[in-house]
Amino acid sequence: MHIWEIVFVSILVTGIAGFIGSHVARVLLERGEQIIGIDNFSDYYDVNLKKNRLKGLENFDNFTFHNVDISNIVSVENIYKKYDFNKVCHLAAQAGVRYSLEAPMEYINTNIVGHTNILECCRNYNVKNIVYASSSSVYGGNTKVPFSVKDRVDNPVSLYAATKRADELISYTYHHLYDLNTIGLRFFTVYGPWGRPDMATWIFTKKIINKESIDVYNNGNMERDFTYIDDIVAGTISVLDSINKEGLKLSKVYNIGNNKPENLLSFISVIENYLNIKAIKKFKPMQPGDVIKTYADISDIKNDFNFLPITSIKEGIPKFIDWYKLYHKL
Repeated sequence: MHIWEIVFVSILVTGIAGFIGSHVARVLLERGEQIIGIDNFSDYYDVNLKKNRLKGLENFDNFTFHNVDISNIVSVENIYKKYDFNKVCHLAAQAGVRYSLEAPMEYINTNIVGHTNILECCRNYNVKNIVYASSSSVYGGNTKVPFSVKDRVDNPVSLYAATKRADELISYTYHHLYDLNTIGLRFFTVYGPWGRPDMATWIFTKKIINKESIDVYNNGNMERDFTYIDDIVAGTISVLDSINKEGLKLSKVYNIGNNKPENLLSFISVIENYLNIKAIKKFKPMQPGDVIKTYADISDIKNDFNFLPITSIKEGIPKFIDWYKLYHKL
């Protein structure tokens, strides 16, 4: 392809200083997309980590950043007035299952009000294509595995999960009423470099290095479909590239995971082996809002977008640990 054949369009990426948002944006920027990024640097976790993620994007000439809280409709609308988007990759959210037990209104304001503000601005400013972050947590306490997008998801076990399910329903309604194309991606336990400090990979690595005990819930009888960030990015961008095909009218949700649940103790042992340090484990009962197992049926996203995760935890965890040591100068 000749350089003059590339069509440059503006894509709005929300939550651009977040874990997934910063990775998705980098790949889009590297291939020449004109990106507008927004974030409000929520202090739910280390703001400096978010600012450092953003620093890695600021050298691109095709990148513009604005500090915007998506729960503020006026601020969001100002972005839509200023730029002409072709599509939106909406990854901003108040994350974390356990924190939703302590601060429910943070989740209502960001995940429901903020999500609706994005959709409302898309409607009012004729932006027809939105790919947004949902979560595997919508499956709640479902025991049938693997989790399929055809399964019922009306029994959330955390407020975080309830807000993510609400986002899916609101998105469908905007599609039905206003012809917006909306695709929700139910992410399954994403990990990797520049990850979140409240997630297991970071917590376990930090504590094992520091010779501190780690809390192992449900006595280790838990499984997670750990999915490496590069696989998540590849899947997200594949969906984003396809959503604006001419004549397309749809509202769907997809699972995006590794399709391979890992036992929590096995996951910990991969970290132990790479660090060559034995973890001090403190076994604890199940926490409120938690689930025993997650397992993604990815047949739909595989069939529709050729998504195929390729990174095992034996490959992905060392990459995270190498980054972690470099970032913390260890």
